[in-house]
Amino acid sequence: MYVAIAGNIGSGKTTLTEILTERYGATAYYEEPNNPYLGDFYNDMSRWAFQLQIFFLGSRIKQTVDMLSTGDKNIFQDRTIYEDAHIFADNLHKMGLMTSRDFATYMKIFELSTNLIPKPDVLIYLRASIPTLVSQIKRRGREYEMNIDEGYLSRLNEKYEYWINNIYDGKLLIIDKDTDDFVADPSIIDRICGQLDEMTAEK
Repeated sequence: MYVAIAGNIGSGKTTLTEILTERYGATAYYEEPNNPYLGDFYNDMSRWAFQLQIFFLGSRIKQTVDMLSTGDKNIFQDRTIYEDAHIFADNLHKMGLMTSRDFATYMKIFELSTNLIPKPDVLIYLRASIPTLVSQIKRRGREYEMNIDEGYLSRLNEKYEYWINNIYDGKLLIIDKDTDDFVADPSIIDRICGQLDEMTAEK
């Protein structure tokens, strides 16, 4: 079972990955935490947008290829290669923070990569409103995230909704983080696991 967890900044992807990995005795793969461009990007987005996204794309390609070659029975992945392109890179391009030339180069690499790796058996999308995202970002207290603009988060949410509703064509499980607090209410995890078991049994 290969399950990927998608969602905006602060939606709870890492927390859910940890919980489900423990529940299933699975192997977890997390987003590269040491992107050398991240701090620079939040200080000057237009200067560092392309470098940031290329680094994320390269690390995601390597991670996906590596994890699918291990033979592990159950795998949970925190964020996907699809989000890198359809959410973050596309948003930076639309905002004028990544040039059309850079974006075209990026998408060529992305399209080549996605032809070489399989889709997740199930994609979990954590849907969350801006107040929920802001609250969780503040709670985890990462210094480089403290100045993220709410308008930026809102644009990302719009991108996520468009991607989920119009582009992604794999099996999908949507969790509403505004109402389903799986940290406070363990029964929600039971429900999620039941849904995952049903969806992966249909393979």
